[in-house]
Amino acid sequence: MFQGTFDLDTATPIDASALSDVLFERGIYWASGRAGLVDLVAAHKWFNLAALKGRKDAIALRQEVASQMSDAEISAAQREARAWVSAH
Repeated sequence: MFQGTFDLDTATPIDASALSDVLFERGIYWASGRAGLVDLVAAHKWFNLAALKGRKDAIALRQEVASQMSDAEISAAQREARAWVSAH
């Protein structure tokens, strides 16, 4: 597995044609704290998008992340996922 770092300021945005694997990896990135910061809202968002694209294991990880989040955080993650879908 990748052990380096990502420069999020220069990263190419993920578009609607992205593979579910790419969306899933974004969830892993935020859930694992690879950037030095665990962001459960972002992780939930990306796992949700990966699940929508057919990645079945993203469902279990999304549920695991959600178990550590408040209702408000889950709502925020769902809003962000809907916004991403609408924008792409």
